[in-house]
Amino acid sequence: MPLTVLDPTPALIVVDLQKGVGGPRLPFYSTVVENSALLAARFRAHGLPVVLVNVAGGAPGRTDDKQRRDGTRSPRAENWTELLDELGAAEGDIRITKRTWGAFHGTGLAEALGARGVTQVVVTGVATSVGVESTARAAHEHGLHVVLAVDAMTDPRAEAHRNSLARIFPRLGETASTADVLAMLEARAVRAGEA
Repeated sequence: MPLTVLDPTPALIVVDLQKGVGGPRLPFYSTVVENSALLAARFRAHGLPVVLVNVAGGAPGRTDDKQRRDGTRSPRAENWTELLDELGAAEGDIRITKRTWGAFHGTGLAEALGARGVTQVVVTGVATSVGVESTARAAHEHGLHVVLAVDAMTDPRAEAHRNSLARIFPRLGETASTADVLAMLEARAVRAGEA
C-alpha cells in the first residue's frame, strides 16, 4: 500500500548501516546510504526522532547457516560496529545496538519511541529480508504504523529483497520511495506551520 499519511510524530529507523555490514557488494548500496542519510537529515531538521541501529552479534540459537553451526565466525575488523559517517549521527539520535535481527528485542527501542509519542516509523537499511524486515515486523506488532522506504534498503539476495517487497511488506505497512516520504514530511511541516 503506498504511503497515505505521516503521523504527527513519526520516527526514522536506520538498520545496520555500519562499517562492517553491506558495502559495494550489495545492489544499489550507495543509493541506500545516500537516501537513508537524506531522510535522517530531514527528520532531524523537523525535530523528529532518528534511530540509528547497529548490530554487534547474533542470537545464540543453532541454524543451518554453516557460519553459525559451530558458533564461530570469521574475524571482524575493529570498526565493524561503527555507524557509517554518511549518516551524520547527531547527539539527539536514539542509538540502538542489537544482537538479533530486529531492532526491538531486548533493546528498549519500543519504550524510547513510546516516551517520545511516536506512532509511526519509517524503516531503511540492510538487509531487506533480515534486519529491515524483522524490525518492521516488530514495529507492526508493537502497534506502530510502518512505512518502508524501498529505495533506501537492499539485500545481498535479490530474490529475498523482491519477496519482502512483494509479499511481506504489504502486510506490515505502507511502502514508499524516499522522495515520497520527503514530500509527505515537507507537506506535514507546512500544515503544522513549521518551515
